[in-house]
Amino acid sequence: MKITLTIRAELEQYLKQKGLSMTEFGHIVGLNVGTVSSIVTGNRILSVNQLDRITAGMELPPDYLYERFIEECIEEEPLNWRRISPFLYRCVELDRLDCLQRVVFLLLDNPKYLPSLFEVAENVYKDGYNEAAAFLYENVAVSEKNQHSDNFAVCQYRLFTIRIGDDQEKNYDAAVLFEPYVERLDEIDQLEALKDLANTYRSLRKWDKVELFAKAMGDKAKIQYKLEQQRHHVNKDNSKKPKFPLFAYWAFSHLLRTQVCSERKDYEKGLQHIKKYADLSWVTDTDEETLKWKSKYEDWAIVNTYVNKLLSGEKSILPNYVAYISSRKDEVLPALDIILEAANRYHFDVDDILMQFEEEIISFLEQKKVEGLYTQRFTTERYTHFSRELAIYLLRKGRFSDGFTFLFSCLERSAEANNKIQAIRCMRLFTHFKEHASAHTKAVYGNLIKVVNEDEE
Repeated sequence: MKITLTIRAELEQYLKQKGLSMTEFGHIVGLNVGTVSSIVTGNRILSVNQLDRITAGMELPPDYLYERFIEECIEEEPLNWRRISPFLYRCVELDRLDCLQRVVFLLLDNPKYLPSLFEVAENVYKDGYNEAAAFLYENVAVSEKNQHSDNFAVCQYRLFTIRIGDDQEKNYDAAVLFEPYVERLDEIDQLEALKDLANTYRSLRKWDKVELFAKAMGDKAKIQYKLEQQRHHVNKDNSKKPKFPLFAYWAFSHLLRTQVCSERKDYEKGLQHIKKYADLSWVTDTDEETLKWKSKYEDWAIVNTYVNKLLSGEKSILPNYVAYISSRKDEVLPALDIILEAANRYHFDVDDILMQFEEEIISFLEQKKVEGLYTQRFTTERYTHFSRELAIYLLRKGRFSDGFTFLFSCLERSAEANNKIQAIRCMRLFTHFKEHASAHTKAVYGNLIKVVNEDEE
C-alpha cells in the first residue's frame, strides 16, 4: 500500500533530493526563509497562495497537493473563511470541482457561511464558471429554502439562466421550475427575470405564457418608472438600476404582445400594442441610453406595422417593407420569415425578393450571437421557422432540390434543439412531397431520420 506523504514531508523530501536549503528554495518561490522553515517544521498552517508557490517550485501540477491541503489545513483545523475562500476560487479556476464540493459540504453544516458561499457563487457565475456556480447555487438554495432569504430566489433565477440552452424540452422544464420564484426577487430583478421567461416561452412558441409574463413585466415596469420619476423629482435616487431603461421593459412588453396577437391572427389588437410603443414622447430623459432605446422602438414600430398588415393579407405594402429592411441587415432574417409566411398563406409570388437577398439567406447558416432584449434561443427558433417556410414555398413552386435542402436543414436544426414539434412538421412536409424526391434525396432523408432517432434514444 502506497503511503501518502503530508505536504510538509513532500517539501522536506524535495529539498533533500535537490540539495536545496530553505533559504535557496525560499528565493525560488518568493517566500522568506522563516515562512519556509515554519512550513517544514509544521508550525504554520499554509495559505493557498503559499501552497501554490511551493507546488510550482517543486515543479508539480498546480492542484497536486489540493486534497492533502483539505485534509491538513481545512478538515483538521477550525474552519477559517479567510483561508478557505481563496482556495474555493482556485478550485473553480483549476476545474477541481471535487475539491470544491468537499469543502462546501463542510461549510454547509454552519448557516453562517451561506451568505459567503452565495457571494462566491455570484462571482464565479459572473466569470462564466457555470458548472461550479450551479453546484453552489443548488446547495445554497437547499440550505436557504426555509429561511425566506432573498438569496434563495436569486439562486433559483441563476439556475434558470444556467440551465437554458439549445435543448427546447430542457428549456421548458427550466422555465416551469423557475416560475414560482419570480415574485420573490426584488422589483428590479423581477423585470429581467420576466423578460427572460417571456423570451424562453417565445422560443418555445407558448403564446399564452408569453402574454402572461409580458403583461406582468409591462405592469411592473410602469410602476417602477413612475417611482423613478418621483425620486428624480426630489433629487434622490440611490436605488438599484435595471439592465435596460425601465421604459424599454414596458415597451418590450407591448412588442411581445404584438407578436402574440399576430400568432393568434388578431391583427387589430396587435396594431393597438404597436401604437403603444410607437409613441414614446412621454419619456423625457435625454441621456444616450434612453435615446438609443427610443430610436430602436420607433424603428420596431414601423417594421411591425408592416408585418401586421402583411400577415393580414395586404400585399401592397411589400415594396415599402422590403425597401425599409434593405438597409437594416439585422432585420433581414425576421423580415424574410414574415414575408415567406405571408406568401405561403396568401399565395404571393416573392421570387424577386428571395433573389434580392440570396446572399443573406446563405449567410443565415452562420448565425451570430445576439445580445439585448432578444436572445440566441429566439433567433435559433426563428431560423428553423424561416427554413421551413422557405422549404414550403420552394416545394410548392416545384423547386424540389432547393426545397428539400432547406427542409433537411430545418429538420437537422430542430433535432439539435430537441424541438420535436418542428421536427414532426418537417417529416410531414417531406411525406407530402416525397413523390418528387430523387433516390439520393430519399437516402439523405433516411440517414437524417436515422440520426434523429438515435439522438432520441
